[in-house]
Amino acid sequence: MPFLTAETTGERDSLATFAAQQIDQVATALHGMTREQITRLPSASGMSLGALARHVILIAEGSAAMIEAAPKPGREPERTPDQYQAEGLISPEAVREDDTTQSLIAELHRAAELLSAAIRAADPDAMGQYPDQPWFEGRTTWTVRWYAMHQIEEFARHAGHADIIRESIDGKGTYELNALVAGEDWPPARW
Repeated sequence: MPFLTAETTGERDSLATFAAQQIDQVATALHGMTREQITRLPSASGMSLGALARHVILIAEGSAAMIEAAPKPGREPERTPDQYQAEGLISPEAVREDDTTQSLIAELHRAAELLSAAIRAADPDAMGQYPDQPWFEGRTTWTVRWYAMHQIEEFARHAGHADIIRESIDGKGTYELNALVAGEDWPPARW
């Protein structure tokens, strides 16, 4: 069952592979869900699976742009924190009208590829500048290495959050979902 991160060679490959794997785990949490299920709020969380997927896509795309721009500042964010809130981008309403489970899964995989390509192409020692956002308060510069590890941490947190939301909907856990996505039977014969 494909659950562990693939073998890697070298620092850039490791950073890129781990970042992509965590984003792909968010996609796995959406496997087999209906539109109604990805917009449901089944737990104390204020996020649905669809909204969480949208958030991860947004962060991965922005992170890729930041890494590609280093050492210069990345492109300015399209929205301010107040706009994010007003537009529902960090709320359950973040799911777009035309979003489907399959379209979000495809976008998550594309975002994972975009971020991993940016990490693989970058010098890990290159310095980047933080955008003027409140969540980066107190920091001005970062290395690509640090920023990539921070993104792995961030996406791992979101993958765990997606696991909890998914289990709250239908009880399916990560091991089962990884097997199902790979076309394998669940549970495996030796379990």
